[in-house]
Amino acid sequence: MSVATEERKADHIKIVLEQDVQGKAITTGFERYALEHCALPSVDFDQIDLSLTLWQKTLKAPLLMSSMTGGTAQATQINHHLAEVAQALGIAMGVGSQRAALENSDLAPTYQVRCVAPDILLFANLGLVQFNYGYGLEQAWRAVEMIEADALILHLNPLQEAVQPLGDRCWQGLWSKLETLAQQLPVPVIVKEVGNGISARVAQRLRDCGVAAIDVAGAGGTSWSEVEAHRQQDAQARQIAHCFARWGIPTAVSLQAVLAVAPELPIFASGGIRNGIDAAIALNLGATLVGTAAPLLGPATEAVDQVYAKFAGLLEELKIAAFCCDAQNLSQLRQVSLYDRETWQPIHKPSGVAS
Repeated sequence: MSVATEERKADHIKIVLEQDVQGKAITTGFERYALEHCALPSVDFDQIDLSLTLWQKTLKAPLLMSSMTGGTAQATQINHHLAEVAQALGIAMGVGSQRAALENSDLAPTYQVRCVAPDILLFANLGLVQFNYGYGLEQAWRAVEMIEADALILHLNPLQEAVQPLGDRCWQGLWSKLETLAQQLPVPVIVKEVGNGISARVAQRLRDCGVAAIDVAGAGGTSWSEVEAHRQQDAQARQIAHCFARWGIPTAVSLQAVLAVAPELPIFASGGIRNGIDAAIALNLGATLVGTAAPLLGPATEAVDQVYAKFAGLLEELKIAAFCCDAQNLSQLRQVSLYDRETWQPIHKPSGVAS
């Protein structure tokens, strides 16, 4: 079992790097919006402060290196490169699913990054469906302890499992197990999708279960049904997986829906965010953190400098967007007027979100 899991992790890295696995005929939705430009800002660009505190950790910017990998030899280098940059920039990071290391403890070092990133806000990661296949509080806590994490991500990937060879398809009864985990684990529990978004209905139940944060991980970026299509040997199964390349809730739509029903929770926006302007719009809408993953994977296989350049570029774009909105900090950025690009009418944000 562990060998199969390790091979699958290696397949995923190779496919994301080499194949076109973007969602098809679907976008994040952020292209619909425009922040109001200020022709005469009153702020000093070099004094812009986008810092925030989350779960007793101070971040220099509201950015997250979203969960990517682990469980293979190549993943060790990737995670170390990512973590070094997260440490240097003062941002958050999540590791990939730790199932492989729970099955084979020899793989634990592929996830462990505290040696290069002692101060970052770090998220452990397991698939929630595994709690229908023998996992419990013990495995959840082992994942946290393994990497000295500050919180645990439980990811939701029903579409991926449905089209994956030998995927885990029994999802019955997971709500009660999630509630137990959220209430009994001594660290915050974050629930995230993997690229198909979270609806308002699901978010409301997640809030009621006691989760500490939600990552919408919407559609418009990497499609994991496309990734799995490239792993399928059977032609019919491959075509079925390709059929769902446009499935899901766009990130911007999911973000607003979730914020409307759970405005008191930290809500993370990820899924297809590729530049600082989209990040600024997500933050303006009410996101606490903005995550990105796929654009970092290629640079992370090469060198720390390449990862730093990529992420520092995104951060610079975000700061320029804030500057051109006359925003000195996150609070002011959230007050900037947002417009619909087609009608140039103001956008009314979800109740409870700063406007």
